[in-house]
Amino acid sequence: MADLLPSLKPLPLKERASLIFVEKGQLDVLDGAFVVVDKTGVRTHIPIGGLACLMLEIGTRVSHAAVALAARVGTLLIWTGEGGVRVYSAGQPGGARSDRLLFQAQLALDDDARLKVVREMYRRRFGEEPPARRSVDQLRGIEGARVRRMYQILAQQHRVSWTARHYDTDHWDASDIPNRCLSAATSCLYGVTEAAVLAAGYAPAIGFIHSGKPLSFVYDIADIYKFETVVPLAFQIAARRPPEPEREVRLACRDAFRKSRLLERIIPDIESLLAAGELTPPAPHPDQLQPAIPNPEALGDPGHRNQG
Repeated sequence: MADLLPSLKPLPLKERASLIFVEKGQLDVLDGAFVVVDKTGVRTHIPIGGLACLMLEIGTRVSHAAVALAARVGTLLIWTGEGGVRVYSAGQPGGARSDRLLFQAQLALDDDARLKVVREMYRRRFGEEPPARRSVDQLRGIEGARVRRMYQILAQQHRVSWTARHYDTDHWDASDIPNRCLSAATSCLYGVTEAAVLAAGYAPAIGFIHSGKPLSFVYDIADIYKFETVVPLAFQIAARRPPEPEREVRLACRDAFRKSRLLERIIPDIESLLAAGELTPPAPHPDQLQPAIPNPEALGDPGHRNQG
């Protein structure tokens, strides 16, 4: 029967739902379906091919078949800590092609091109031209001051007690509610952004504003949308002080991503941001070998692996 079924092809990211969190269950492929099985044996079907990423929390086990199916349909598996914070690992690092990764690296290594990209990121984030004749470090400092001020303004608007942004996973339960909500919200945004970066064929670690982290480029891109999507939601929920703030934040972020059609925007925005560097993508070397067996045409994004 399996031989009669068409081969799996990834859906474009813009046609997918954003993310689902899973905890305390076994992920497996049973009777051809991607399911999570709880301790009583109850199966819950997950439409894996229609998701950008799956966030796996504490108490989750994953079978080889489940990981293989997620990779075939281009869904990112992310192993996280409690509440979705602290990313431990990702299940599909790297993309299926190198041309965009090489272009990204070329821009990051060229000082002039990198500054142009950073200035475009600033322009997208704040809706205004960045100050002229400023270095990347100076723009980073200006950005940090503006972000701290925006946190203060949102806290005042929602009547939330606020001192500063801090992230302490060692004392998570002791952290104040606003910071817990912000951490949970940004982890959701980073998850879908990383899925988009990988689907487009870029490297999460090659950043322009951020550097030295496995997700530097993810932070660069996610920061553009942070204050129009997840940060206001985090303060709204913190003001209500619900008994399960992280869960409330996740559900609100999922709905916000759908309403803002975020997944439709990220990949085109990445391409236009990098185009601001005004460099020509590197051409393949003339002595490179072309694939002996052509890749099958796929429905997914350029960074999704073709399954031939």
